[in-house]
Amino acid sequence: MANEVWKHFEENQITHSAAHYLMTINTLLAEHGYARVTDIAKHLNITRGSCSISLRPLKKRGLVVEDDNKFLQLSEEGKRLAELVERNDELLETLFRDVFGVGDEQAEIDACKIEHLLSIETSVKLANFIHLIQSDRKVVRPFLRALRDQAVSCSQEVARCDLCQDICFFEESAKVPPPTKQPRKRKAVAKR
Repeated sequence: MANEVWKHFEENQITHSAAHYLMTINTLLAEHGYARVTDIAKHLNITRGSCSISLRPLKKRGLVVEDDNKFLQLSEEGKRLAELVERNDELLETLFRDVFGVGDEQAEIDACKIEHLLSIETSVKLANFIHLIQSDRKVVRPFLRALRDQAVSCSQEVARCDLCQDICFFEESAKVPPPTKQPRKRKAVAKR
């Protein structure tokens, strides 16, 4: 089975790019009450031509609907997918930032990379976990304290390291430059 798991990547409902088009339309509709190709292109910092080409498959699948005046709407399924990806993004950012202690910018980048890939089963489990972490139950604070106090050190001997096993994460992290600062756009959808 493990050799076949990678094939499931192709079974995703939408691509990373498609997810951002749907979320952008959803955001524009929430903020302005309308969305046009020009608005989407500006929001995503791409050309109108590129935007038009990328919207075609979304229209063909019935996720995006265009009226006679060239205004775009999301179908029920398009809106459902946009909101699901947005919620996954919020949950993942919270997990990375508030539980794992990843910096805000890196948490946002990493959440963006995988927000559209989660199964509904995983989304539900993640939502339940985040709900627990944000609760005031007695087990939460000691768990988070233990997680943050977990000693992370490097023995410089990959073969004897339980964390790294075959590749040293510490060496790899030293090779990666920090993320470049991008202006952050806030999502219009209210957090749950």
